[in-house]
Amino acid sequence: MELGQLRALRELGERGSIAAVAAALHVSSSSISQQISALQRHAAIPLTFRDGRRTALTDAGRELAAAAVDVEVALERAERAVTRYQGDVAGTVSVAAFHSAGLAVFGPLLSAMNGPGRPHLQLSDFDVAQESFPQLTSDHDLVLAHRLIGSPPWPTAVHVEPLLFEPLDIAVRRDHRLAALDAVEPADLRGASWVAVQEGFPLAYAITAIAGIGGNEARIEHRINEFRVAAAVIAASGCIALMPRYTTDLRDHPDLILRPLAHPGLGRYIDCLTRPETRERANVKSVLAAVKTIAAALTEGPHHL
Repeated sequence: MELGQLRALRELGERGSIAAVAAALHVSSSSISQQISALQRHAAIPLTFRDGRRTALTDAGRELAAAAVDVEVALERAERAVTRYQGDVAGTVSVAAFHSAGLAVFGPLLSAMNGPGRPHLQLSDFDVAQESFPQLTSDHDLVLAHRLIGSPPWPTAVHVEPLLFEPLDIAVRRDHRLAALDAVEPADLRGASWVAVQEGFPLAYAITAIAGIGGNEARIEHRINEFRVAAAVIAASGCIALMPRYTTDLRDHPDLILRPLAHPGLGRYIDCLTRPETRERANVKSVLAAVKTIAAALTEGPHHL
């Protein structure tokens, strides 16, 4: 049974004729007849009968018409609830992010949302492969995801809000030979020992691509996904790593420095993924606006270059 069919039956019981119902609903009489006929096909007993030249409701039809009123009331209540929900600036908004984005964004976001009438945040971090980020929108309102340049776009089932493009730089110790270069050529990386992310993650492919441009194969010594752990290994070993320029935090490692690649363009897109219906909520819009402001500010700060 469909709402339009129930509504046509209810109106027939109240207005007394198909013509009157059609006039009230601004449709044709044949359209009302089709709605009632379709409803009858779902019923085991007659809902209408001919009463002279007019169509009237049977007892069963009147019972179903009364139930249609309850359906209309429930629908109206649901619509009002959704309207209030969509317009509520407070309420809870869940935000998921990959590790370095969480490190850069979560603190400022909590500060921005601190105060009466602001959304309550539920924050989570996830270390997943690129293709797994869209799935997180099933359980989280906003998902901060990263996608390596040149990789397939996000699926059309999720809404994509671009936040920033983040170049990838070479992280080295200040006493490393590469630290003296203004920009690193792929050929300069020949013979270097790498700290790379786990296989299957975007930055692993980037390292392979850079080494290939330089005509050599990357020598991977360690595989570590967490950049802060990787920084500690670089400081202790003299290895190098590929690290994002804006979300890498080297404040605990003043002995490390980022050096840009001589051929710009290698980097990743940082986007906010949502389900289309989720982004209609006022509280989600409020949090997303704060995330965009924070992301824009990341490109303006010091980057240890």
